[in-house]
Amino acid sequence: MMFPSKTFLLILFVVLSSADASPLRPVAGKATLSFTARVNARGAVNIAAADRARAQVMKQAGSIGKRAGRSSFSITNAVVTYTAQVGVGSPATEYTLLIDTGSSNTWIGALTPYKPTITSADTGNTVAVSYGSGSFSGEEYTDAVTLSPSLVIAEQSIGVARNSKGFDDVDGILGVGPTDLTEGTIPNTTTAPTVTDNLYSQGIIDTEALGIYFVPPAVSDNAGELTFGGHDSSKITSPVTYVPLTTTSPASYYWGIDQSISYGRSTILSETAGIVDTGTTLVLIASDAFSTYQTATGAVMDQTTGLLKITSSQYAKLQALTFKIGGKAYNLTPNAQIWPRSLNADIGGSSDSIYLIVSDIGSESGSGLDFINGYTFLQRHYSVFDTTNNQVGFANTPYTDDMSN
Repeated sequence: MMFPSKTFLLILFVVLSSADASPLRPVAGKATLSFTARVNARGAVNIAAADRARAQVMKQAGSIGKRAGRSSFSITNAVVTYTAQVGVGSPATEYTLLIDTGSSNTWIGALTPYKPTITSADTGNTVAVSYGSGSFSGEEYTDAVTLSPSLVIAEQSIGVARNSKGFDDVDGILGVGPTDLTEGTIPNTTTAPTVTDNLYSQGIIDTEALGIYFVPPAVSDNAGELTFGGHDSSKITSPVTYVPLTTTSPASYYWGIDQSISYGRSTILSETAGIVDTGTTLVLIASDAFSTYQTATGAVMDQTTGLLKITSSQYAKLQALTFKIGGKAYNLTPNAQIWPRSLNADIGGSSDSIYLIVSDIGSESGSGLDFINGYTFLQRHYSVFDTTNNQVGFANTPYTDDMSN
């Protein structure tokens, strides 16, 4: 889902693979894959600037529509990325693809060349997607796509890159965003079925939904899960509560919802539209709400990391940050509001400093995309992206109140 410039290097790299994770677990119309987290530090990264650049491009493209812009949003060069080892063809060639809830085209060929097999069919169409600082263009094929030995999708639309930019460490993208994000990317085609679309239409899953379970990176056992077809009830400690997708643009082009945010007993952002996004690292809120939050916490801006910094005494007084979504309150505890201190050096910070994970989205409230609940929110709350019912769901997990940061 996104891509500031290459100076914003990868820090947290989440790998999904049947080789180094538990195998696929099919359960009554669902299929769950595990992934593990690792730190991939390559230098100081201004996390807030990276996320803010992403948010601004998403706003702009969402406002003009997908067909006009031929735009989508990749997590190339973002702070938090997720990759899958995906097989294409029969016999399958394995590709390392970014898992992306903010774009929907699946494509390969940035590094490893495509090898047509007996299951490959050239549709005769071209395909092109711009990702801001990255892009690809090439030909559309349909082919067998293997997510695991037990999870094989027939005749999946894939792009085969002839040209690509900004994808130096991966082969392409596994797009699991809304289908509408493929609009305008393939000539003479309204939209292209996504991986999740085809899992559903081919009867492999019962509901066109994706459940995502993250674990805070400081936890020793930090394995997470993707569940195609619903959610994994063993990973949640409360029922999943669903809310309809927002109708407010540009948030409505993505996994958009309506919510309000309170700090302690004070509302800092009245109910408004924003998005839920695995490709954003931080929690981004409208500039006016951010100013109120900074004043309430007493934090100061750290220019190196781009994050707010607080003292130990201020941390002791930190209050809960509450997200009210569809009448249900989801809290970020004081510990959940800080960057993992064990990873401070990986973002160019001081090992003994305390940094907050709430940042400025770069525009005042009322823009139609006033917040992004990113990875630092999602690692504390299970999320379900439900295309069948046009809704997003949340639940608490054993790590909602974790103190490991």
